[in-house]
Amino acid sequence: MKLKTVAAALLVTAFTLPALAQTTATPRIDQRQANQQQRIDQGVASGNLTQQEAARMDKGQDRIQNMEDKAKADGVVTAQERKRIASVQDNQSKRIYRQKHDRQHDYNRDGRMDRPARRN
Repeated sequence: MKLKTVAAALLVTAFTLPALAQTTATPRIDQRQANQQQRIDQGVASGNLTQQEAARMDKGQDRIQNMEDKAKADGVVTAQERKRIASVQDNQSKRIYRQKHDRQHDYNRDGRMDRPARRN
């Protein structure tokens, strides 16, 4: 009788442990963070982002990482937490796009903003 109870408990544990491990896994968030960081690095390399803009974008990435770490702290990342992080990542993506496509550039990579060409 006890053997059946122990076997049933082991069986239940075997199926619930993988499910618990998946609740703290955030591969979609992690991949998106990596993609956005790559966009920032590419913007600096091409001169489309100034050093100040890149520093601001990096701070935003750090804030998102802190949100993810706090969400994982209790062992479960809820759907609401995932939705909130995705929303903040959407906003960060828009900021990166706006900063990369504005008229501030550092093409010579001297750490200072290049002046736009004057039109006569």
